Amino acid sequence: MEEQLRDNVIAALRTVYDPEIPINIYDLGLVYEIDLKPEGRVDIRMTLTAPACPVAGEMPGVVEDRVMQVPDVSEVRVDLVWEPPWTRDMLSEEAKLQLGLL
Repeated sequence: MEEQLRDNVIAALRTVYDPEIPINIYDLGLVYEIDLKPEGRVDIRMTLTAPACPVAGEMPGVVEDRVMQVPDVSEVRVDLVWEPPWTRDMLSEEAKLQLGLL
């Protein structure tokens, strides 16, 4: 059950896109941690490509809204962090392909 919930949360995260790079936040490597808690609570540690990102204020709410739509999720907490700083090395192989970096 937990593995399926994790897969569903990841699928939801893949529907959220960075406004400056046409790739979802999960494949961009912006999601550092997904912690599934009892009772359907999901804690997410994530960052943005830069602290001055124009969506810094709204992105956590967008992520929370998307993950709340996942069945069996009762609560979502998004912690926006800046350490470690995001780098291109955090891109998934798929994202690197899309951006022509491979």
